[in-house]
Amino acid sequence: MRYLFSILDRIEAALANSPVFLFLDYDGTVTPIRKKPALGRISNRSKKLLAELSRLPRCKLAIISGRSLKSVRKMVGLSGIIYSGNHGLEMQGPGIRFKSPVLKKHKTIIRHLRRRLVAKLYPIKGVLIENKGLSLSVHYRLVEAKDRPLVKTLFGQITLPYVRRKQMSIKPGKMVLEAFPPVEWNKGKAVQWLLRNAAGKFRHAWLPVYIGDDVTDEDAFRILKKQGLSIYVGKPGKSCASYYVRNTDEVCKFLSLIAKLGERHSK
Repeated sequence: MRYLFSILDRIEAALANSPVFLFLDYDGTVTPIRKKPALGRISNRSKKLLAELSRLPRCKLAIISGRSLKSVRKMVGLSGIIYSGNHGLEMQGPGIRFKSPVLKKHKTIIRHLRRRLVAKLYPIKGVLIENKGLSLSVHYRLVEAKDRPLVKTLFGQITLPYVRRKQMSIKPGKMVLEAFPPVEWNKGKAVQWLLRNAAGKFRHAWLPVYIGDDVTDEDAFRILKKQGLSIYVGKPGKSCASYYVRNTDEVCKFLSLIAKLGERHSK
């Protein structure tokens, strides 16, 4: 990975020559990661910037989040943009309404799984269990370091029978463990679907730009490895992204550049 701002001239030239289809993860990208998911509200500065980008004729904006669709829509609170929740299992936007074909029985399985996890994990201080309808998350950021291995062990023991019966698949994230329906779908496939089905008048001209900070964003980074820009947020390390920025402030700085370039084209 190369530091994005070390080769900004080259990046700026690419952005200036093409309309931009902008895909943004939410927590850790648009807003810093908070100790509790409920606290992860977008700042006024970032919200204003996203609103500005959404109005540009040569920019299409999609938020690709691990949160539920309802949660990420509420957190961002902007109309006229694309929202993708549950890592792409559900998407909604202008002219778009997509939900992965998850059987009703999987929602029942998730409810059963949640009850078992609550019984075993709630005695551990700091554990947060989130039922997102189509998936379930166990957050352990607030758990003491000495207890985190126990959380992972218990989660693995409880979910293993579901995985063996192919009723669930498991994804790790940043201080979170997630249980999903066993469908071949992820953020990368969601990006592919949107590029095919939400492209509009610039169908063959979009420059896809994906920015994310988590393990679950790697599927999208792989998809865009040879087309568009893939940008990791955080310390450079093992990632399929081509570039990195250091933090959410630098994400805002880069988005401001896209907005300025878009404004020039709209004049």
